[in-house]
Amino acid sequence: MTQGAVLRPVRTKADYEQALARIDALWAASYGTPEGDELEALAILVQAYEAQVWPTLPLDPIEALIAHMDLNGYQQSDLAAILGSPSRASETLNRKRALSLSMIRTISAKWGIPVSFLVKAYPLAA
Repeated sequence: MTQGAVLRPVRTKADYEQALARIDALWAASYGTPEGDELEALAILVQAYEAQVWPTLPLDPIEALIAHMDLNGYQQSDLAAILGSPSRASETLNRKRALSLSMIRTISAKWGIPVSFLVKAYPLAA
């Protein structure tokens, strides 16, 4: 988009790429300026397009736990330290042992993962 261009919905891949290029150009814009307002509006439009094209599915408790570990650089050994044994951590991550209420409370307290992310039903390995 060029200066003074009218914002419009992002409906196609071409619109998306154009909006990303404009966001790139506006990245250093100050909050509250016309450029900053355009950046904010474009970000909302791009986010809506991405949510439609690439919807995110809710994670089951083990997926949420693994994602949290990946994001924070935790290893299985870190989980083992919280759960009390390497075998318990391995069995949990490999879906051979379900998370108990005690395990959920401990993980939530130590790592700050909301309990609501961990108390959902999920499949175990056969």
